[in-house]
Amino acid sequence: MANKFSIHSDITKAETLPASFYQDKEVFEAIKELVFLKSWQWVGDKNLVQKPQSIYPFILLDGYLTEPMLLTKDDDEQISCLSNVCTHRGNIVGLNSGSAKKLTCMYHGRRFNLHGEFEFMPEFDETQDFPRPCDNLYKFPLRNWGPFLFAGLNPTFDFNQIIDKMNERVGFLPLNEFTIVKDLSKDYFVNANWALYCDNYLEGFHVPFVHEDLNAVLDYGSYKTEVYQYCNLQIGYTNEANIVFDLPTNHIDYGKNVAAYYYWVFPNMMFNFYPWGLSINIVKPIDINRTKVSFISYVYDPKKLDKGAGSSLEKVEEEDEFVVENVQKGVRSSFYNAGRFSPTREQGVHHFHRLVAKFLNG
Repeated sequence: MANKFSIHSDITKAETLPASFYQDKEVFEAIKELVFLKSWQWVGDKNLVQKPQSIYPFILLDGYLTEPMLLTKDDDEQISCLSNVCTHRGNIVGLNSGSAKKLTCMYHGRRFNLHGEFEFMPEFDETQDFPRPCDNLYKFPLRNWGPFLFAGLNPTFDFNQIIDKMNERVGFLPLNEFTIVKDLSKDYFVNANWALYCDNYLEGFHVPFVHEDLNAVLDYGSYKTEVYQYCNLQIGYTNEANIVFDLPTNHIDYGKNVAAYYYWVFPNMMFNFYPWGLSINIVKPIDINRTKVSFISYVYDPKKLDKGAGSSLEKVEEEDEFVVENVQKGVRSSFYNAGRFSPTREQGVHHFHRLVAKFLNG
């Protein structure tokens, strides 16, 4: 990739990523290997493999990475995340979710245990130097946060440091008691580059201009962004004390009216905590000008749904899509190159652009 990107570390001097970043197909393809393959991705929760001796095949970021993967749970209830590609001729091993004592490829009968370790292959008695470690299914690093599972393809950082940061604020919440509600979960398709969607999420600067209802709930003057190494946090405060977190006395924000904690995790995951529970947004590139955003809702206290910052999420999403799709049109202009950052309101966007530039530059 010929393009090199440089974002000044001083936000008061920095310019945004240039318009070419959002337009260049070579950059879009390079992001697969240099960003997504070197970071962590949302897999789902432990209920995907509820019982021992069960499997769950899935495609990670279908249409972009399109990586066939497989969750397994053994007799000791240990969960593994494996490549779902047979090491013989590349066939998909696990075709359907359900019970499985072993993993057997239906093409030529190669067999693995639920940890992906090679066990048997017919008609290979005369093959020399066999089996080798490469005959096992590739095992991906897997981390859990409460019931939630994250896989790293070839990660350059440990996801535990992100979990530790998020636990500083929301570690008091009983994540294992959160229940997925499929009626509140939905996919949205946005006619824009995936990074523009992240740009928009990463600042509350636009809230008074774009989200009238949300702005009425949040105290814009107190809105706060904190930047960490591979994630950042936006904190939404409110003056309405009946729609806030019940924080423990030893909490860093005890005594404050917190309506929402918005965590962004590099490069494409968003964890929005509200008093009712958690809305997860996974941003999935499809092509350079089109993005799928999956909203996944876990409810803890249903009595608090449709109240405060965590209400009318579909309306907020539609408002965001309208803006992002207009920005997509704008960055294609011959007369736009790059903008500047608000030092007080766009620390999250600056952080994102610096990380993307760092990973793309190797």
